[in-house]
Amino acid sequence: MLCAGKKSYFAAAVCIITVTSMLTVAYLRLQRLSHQPKLIQEGRRCRGKIANSTITALKDNKTFIISPYFDDRESKVTRLIGIVHHDDVKQLYCWFCCQPKGKIYISKAKIDVHSDRFGFPYGAADIVCLEPENCDPTHVSIHPFPHGNIEQLPRFEIKNRKAETFSVDFTVCISAMFGNYNNVLQFIQSMEMYKILGVQKVVIYKNNCSHLMEKVLKFYIEEGTVEIIPWPINSHLRVSSTWHFMQDGMHIGYYGQITALNDCVYRNMERSKFVVLNDADEIILPLKHPDWKTMMNSLQEQNPGTTVFLFENHIFPETVSSRMFNISSWNTVPGVNILQHVYREPDRKDVINPRKMIVDPRKVIQTSVHSVLHAYGNSVNVPMDVALVYHCRKALQRDLPRKSLIRDTTLWRYNSSLIMNVNKVLSHTVLRPQK
Repeated sequence: MLCAGKKSYFAAAVCIITVTSMLTVAYLRLQRLSHQPKLIQEGRRCRGKIANSTITALKDNKTFIISPYFDDRESKVTRLIGIVHHDDVKQLYCWFCCQPKGKIYISKAKIDVHSDRFGFPYGAADIVCLEPENCDPTHVSIHPFPHGNIEQLPRFEIKNRKAETFSVDFTVCISAMFGNYNNVLQFIQSMEMYKILGVQKVVIYKNNCSHLMEKVLKFYIEEGTVEIIPWPINSHLRVSSTWHFMQDGMHIGYYGQITALNDCVYRNMERSKFVVLNDADEIILPLKHPDWKTMMNSLQEQNPGTTVFLFENHIFPETVSSRMFNISSWNTVPGVNILQHVYREPDRKDVINPRKMIVDPRKVIQTSVHSVLHAYGNSVNVPMDVALVYHCRKALQRDLPRKSLIRDTTLWRYNSSLIMNVNKVLSHTVLRPQK
């Protein structure tokens, strides 16, 4: 027997630690081996219907695949962004079909349900599979078993296989647009502010919106600014418009916002230098710099090794207005005129303001809404005198008198360009004469 005859407590402790370490190493080695891809067939054509929906339900109806992405930052893996039932989905396998010899490999997946599930039974998940060493698969299928017929499984294209040079500096991710969204004026103003600040691309995970909003989106798509990702999550799950399970007991919170944000980070990992994670009624507003590029150059220089920059959220109540910029032609457009809302709520004692982020997407592993859960590199809270999140919405502190609010006209620095640009969009969309 190992360590027999040792009488002292010290020797016994050393013995226990040694055995525990050996067992742990052996267990991890077995785990690693169990996840290694195994060749099960060859000489077969790669078949199976290519999945073309943003959200694809597997046969168990408790696993939903958004998209797989190649990730070689630590080892050569396929990382699928998905949604799973946190308790019922315990085992999945990646089926890789390697051309041209038609070799089929099966790799046991590691299922990592994100910690920010907020009590809902379904949550965002990373489904991670080691890839075969001698093949760069272009597609993957997912199955709960290591046996079956691959021809009956949907095939998903693995994105980010080829490294690209950045096509844009800043991409804004907005998730999710739902509830027959019709805040048209504020949306256009946010879009034009993003462009003034240096954004080249806005990705919107769209569940539904009004007919008028569709016209505006069509304009921005044709302009090349907006990319729409269809987000029919309520076709698969009972969705909540709130963020916590105890409020309504639905399947998943806030229309699967966290899953969409993670997909957006990976989708833009190879094409955008920075990804901005905020909502359509939020603008990260620089106070010391004219635009985001200048601001981020300064922040990176001051914070080497930082990959996540967090900006403090501040509420500008839509119920408190200024008489300035009451533009008559805008009064017929549904939505809020942000130029008239320059009074913000003061900080509440013992309440932490949530933050929104600008991140280096190549360094993010998992993100939540107000923080990054796992990343390479540091996170930093950006001081409020450098920038803040301008958030024009319903008041949080409804009983505050106007004199207790803080007048903040930073937004007005951009008023001339913003008014001109908004008028241009309105003339091509909302205010365009009907034929």
